Amino acid sequence: MAEIKSFVYINRKAPHGTIYALESLEVVLIGAAFDQQVKLIFMDDGVYQLTKNQDPEGIGMKNFSKTYAALGDYDITEIYIDQESLEQRGLSIDDLQELVYEDEDDDWKEKSSMRLVSREQLASVIDSADVLLNF
Repeated sequence: MAEIKSFVYINRKAPHGTIYALESLEVVLIGAAFDQQVKLIFMDDGVYQLTKNQDPEGIGMKNFSKTYAALGDYDITEIYIDQESLEQRGLSIDDLQELVYEDEDDDWKEKSSMRLVSREQLASVIDSADVLLNF
């Protein structure tokens, strides 16, 4: 039986109004806790999941967006943001919360986990996956 090496999670849905974003985050954290190699992609309305200063209280939803800051603690260091999706929504990387990890190979220096990429680059990340989960 072949060993599964890489899990890629694609997040396409807005953070509120459905359970997709929260369920994806929970599955990612569980997988990483069991030493899965995890890569995340945020595209389409999924880029809204990482926006700063979310306040869904008015629609009766819980704000779980601050949980993304814990991804680095789970050794999730590859977070891909689709540049085209940001541009189509009038957003830039500056509108997103900063996600970082501490690089143990570089004296625990804090580094960004986020990579702003083209659709062509995303295709390469997707092609590298042993398991692909779409939310």
